[in-house]
Amino acid sequence: MHRIGLAGPEPARRALGATVHRVGGGTVLTMSNDPMGGFFNKSVGLGLTEPVTDALITEVIDLHRRNGSPLAHIQIAPDRLPADWADISARHGLTPGSTIVRLVGEVDDVKPATTDLRVGPVEDARIDEWATRVWEFFDAPNEHLAAYVAAAARTDGFRAYAGWDGDEMIAVGTVFVHGDAAHLNSAATRASHRRRGVQAALIAARAEHAAAAGARWLVSEVARPDVEDANPSLNNMVRAGLTRRYDRTDWIWRPGAGAA
Repeated sequence: MHRIGLAGPEPARRALGATVHRVGGGTVLTMSNDPMGGFFNKSVGLGLTEPVTDALITEVIDLHRRNGSPLAHIQIAPDRLPADWADISARHGLTPGSTIVRLVGEVDDVKPATTDLRVGPVEDARIDEWATRVWEFFDAPNEHLAAYVAAAARTDGFRAYAGWDGDEMIAVGTVFVHGDAAHLNSAATRASHRRRGVQAALIAARAEHAAAAGARWLVSEVARPDVEDANPSLNNMVRAGLTRRYDRTDWIWRPGAGAA
């Protein structure tokens, strides 16, 4: 997320009111003009290099407050939560939101997949189109968000992939490789082309890319559905060979909540 936050072109960052910060070994992204109502106001990676404390959470919330976040998502791996987390979360008015499933697998264990649609990497000349499709397929079209992901897709470590029906781009996905790990994200398919195996094929193609780039591990995350097997993205990941590492609560902060 830190790379994506820094990649955004200045006009898009200004329009969205976006800032990115390093805090406690993690990343805090604030977006005062978040077109998705707060979805992109996130803090991730907390607890990796130093303990999660009341002071750390205060620092994170202060950044969101000063930068006008409409709300904030504070995401901490369950094994990094301190013993007094119930007290810390109550003090700051944090409430549990959705549950996120973290998935992990070895690239060599990803199962091959086929589809009647064409799947492959996106050439630079079509990255802007690809970025537009990402938000279109997520039902959140926005030129500034598109500019963000287009810039990120052109930075080192990122590789944009797509599925096509003829020359029409109908599915998208990204892989980011860093050392021996690769992160799968931004996967979406146009409604008219779902249930044709394109996302399974995109997982396999991105895993192949990650392996060629020297990665051993694939990681990803999706929202846990209220009804078992109701999230196609989670089902695709599991069928591909990734396993559930843990479920993580998304803690929500809203202005005016908790300690000032």
